[in-house]
Amino acid sequence: MDARIGVILDPAGGALAQMLPPFRMYVGGPAGSGEQWISWVEASDLVSLLLFALDRKDVSGALDCTAPEPVTMRELAKAIGRALGRPSWAPVPAFALRLMLGEVANVILTGQRVVPKKALSLGFGFKYPTIDAALSAALGAGAHAQP
Repeated sequence: MDARIGVILDPAGGALAQMLPPFRMYVGGPAGSGEQWISWVEASDLVSLLLFALDRKDVSGALDCTAPEPVTMRELAKAIGRALGRPSWAPVPAFALRLMLGEVANVILTGQRVVPKKALSLGFGFKYPTIDAALSAALGAGAHAQP
């Protein structure tokens, strides 16, 4: 099995962790054009999907490990704003994102729309199939209270 993993929604690391501080300071917004697709996955769904695939003999080849509903960067930024109770209005220019994230920025600025067709056809059920549910789980109930 070849696992192709989307952007993992984990507030402790990766792209989401880098995106949160501006939102918490009320200056968050979409990166780059905002039109690029982001194929994401909530961390516990990723673990469950990998265990599901390893448990089955009929899973071989490439397995897209992403949630079933990719979003545009603009939609992701709005969802982060909703989850934190903050506005999403200040776009982040591509050059600034590259300075902050280095090579990780390319994933965010280029984007890719991936749907986990194989996982869905095998009957895998995502606990967090929507961006709002996933961010709520990733950021926890105390997301609004954090500075």
